[in-house]
Amino acid sequence: MPGIIAKWHKLLEAEILQRSSQVVSVVGDQAYIFGGELKPREPRDNDIHTVSLNTDATLTSKSATSEAPSPRVGSATATLNGKVYIFSGRGGIAMAPIEEQGTIWEFDPDASSWSRIIPSGIFPAARSYHAMASDGKDTIYVHAGCPEKGRLSDLWAFNLAQKKWVELAPAFDPPRGGTSIAFTTGKLYRMNGFDGNTEQGGSVDFYSPETHSWASHLYTPDGKSGPIPRSVSSVLPIYLRGRPFLITLFGERDPSSLGHQGAGKMLRDIWAFDIENKKWEEVSVQGSGVPLARGWFDADVLGTTTVIVHGGLGESNDRLGDVWKLEFV
Repeated sequence: MPGIIAKWHKLLEAEILQRSSQVVSVVGDQAYIFGGELKPREPRDNDIHTVSLNTDATLTSKSATSEAPSPRVGSATATLNGKVYIFSGRGGIAMAPIEEQGTIWEFDPDASSWSRIIPSGIFPAARSYHAMASDGKDTIYVHAGCPEKGRLSDLWAFNLAQKKWVELAPAFDPPRGGTSIAFTTGKLYRMNGFDGNTEQGGSVDFYSPETHSWASHLYTPDGKSGPIPRSVSSVLPIYLRGRPFLITLFGERDPSSLGHQGAGKMLRDIWAFDIENKKWEEVSVQGSGVPLARGWFDADVLGTTTVIVHGGLGESNDRLGDVWKLEFV
């Protein structure tokens, strides 16, 4: 069987989109970009920037209203039933985790409006550089990230109908920020991240809602048997050859000695994980147009077979403002 092949298409680039630690959510054929920073530790804005994902890609930006979430970086989003959901992040003068007592922010693309969902009962701690995903039905998951001090390995589920948080079994240690999760085939998958000392790799961890338990598939993270360790990358669920896969791409492999003030060593490789056969394959890229290596970016899935990538931090410590489409051939 021939290898997995993909091709990049650059949709557009704009100064207003230059940012890292932002979030990108795809609903229909539109990508919605929110938050992030242009200068280190300074949230750029809390406007909504919308990119149409057709051949003649266009950008529209809408200034924030009083109902919008405050400017923030290192937030996370999930999409569900045609809407975008955001939880926490860091902001303000101190760039501390934004404590909103478990509030979930909902963006309705049709109405172009924000609303707050205030939960009843317990709720997860405020955090940044966490990960979110939805089960496509009625539940949003929030995992790990950086609270005021240290890092987390917890897992929470938010039921939209009940407006309640439930704390689930934590994932395997070490606690981490900059990890990624994806929900597919009835399970929640987790990869990568930074534990404060080293980038994590060599394991695809998965949570089964039916048994409320975690398990792992181990691999050798040598760039041959599987992707090397990384953080602030992406893990996304797609379908290839009629089967479910996970795609992981880009990310930071060695952190900067300056922390959030600098850029480490960035990656631009793409790997596909066959969930049924539990095998990794590096994706071969055709064509000459290829995005720069990056981390601290965001990405989402268009349909079931296409990946959208936006922005992030390049290895030269510049914030990127490009939007790309990755199509598998």
